Amino acid sequence: MRKLILASLFIIFLTSCSELKEVRDIKNAGMPPKYYPEPPQTELTTEGSLWRNKASLYEDKKARRVNDLVTIIINESTSAQKKASTSASRDSGANYGLNTFFGMNTDFNIQNLPLINGFYKAGNVFSPSVKGSAKSDFKGDGDTERAGKITGTITAKVVEVLPNGNLVIESRKEIIINNEKEILVLRGIIRPDDISQNNTILSQYVADAQIYLVGEGTIGDKQSQGWLVRLLDKIWPF
Repeated sequence: MRKLILASLFIIFLTSCSELKEVRDIKNAGMPPKYYPEPPQTELTTEGSLWRNKASLYEDKKARRVNDLVTIIINESTSAQKKASTSASRDSGANYGLNTFFGMNTDFNIQNLPLINGFYKAGNVFSPSVKGSAKSDFKGDGDTERAGKITGTITAKVVEVLPNGNLVIESRKEIIINNEKEILVLRGIIRPDDISQNNTILSQYVADAQIYLVGEGTIGDKQSQGWLVRLLDKIWPF
């Protein structure tokens, strides 16, 4: 029994620690590579042609190839609100009695039995009956509200061009102020058509977006609970 309890506590401890694993991975990931090798491209022009499958002076400056840069304007705002109310009640009663039983008196002449005839005097004759009542009430209310907002600007790098032309982007920004580090990570997929003429795109147009904003330093450490407190919150029944 003791081993089972210790094993359960160990599993709960691992579960509470795994919640912060992703944040630690982001902090320790480091900067992405500065250059991604481009996949070999098939030459679409014949030898001696004036047109080649490469960037030209007459192209716009929008990102379209691996290692091109595109600026992401982050303006994310989420808000959720939910309210629920439940009310239920029940009131029931029952009253049952027997007057005759297959034509016989319901007392079955119990008062005439030798051993218990003294217990049944006049006016106190055995008369089987059942009577009861029940009542229950339930009322519950719930209200939850949550909101979040993140704004910023980050320039991402094209790390892959998908077969349909969409661009896979990835970026990481680290800012250190007074020994406090702020890390902003953005990953996702964008369409070249959503990129503006000045080579920017709103974060709302990033598909499969992963936006992380985490902090590291003394202030961040003080704002998080210790591992023992998190463990007790998991197992504390009250």
